[in-house]
Amino acid sequence: MIMEDRRKNNGGNKNAGRKSRSEEQNLIQKLSPLEASAFTQLSLAIDSGKDWAIKMFFEYYFGKPKQQMDVTSMGEKLTNIINLGAGIDPEK
Repeated sequence: MIMEDRRKNNGGNKNAGRKSRSEEQNLIQKLSPLEASAFTQLSLAIDSGKDWAIKMFFEYYFGKPKQQMDVTSMGEKLTNIINLGAGIDPEK
């Protein structure tokens, strides 16, 4: 059975999608010798007060804070949206 070429579904881009594990390993091997230099440069940037370096350090060390977005109430408190029925007080 001949499989259909499904690259046309993504516009024919053969490079679409995640890189293979072997490609990721090759990239890691190429970048590994630069690791000490990268940490040194990041440390120098942090010491000199560069905002981007400080932000990067905290985001990788502690993780990015969760982003909350209110798209429903424009920041106002929502009360009594649902009619719970006669005789029920939602404030109790």
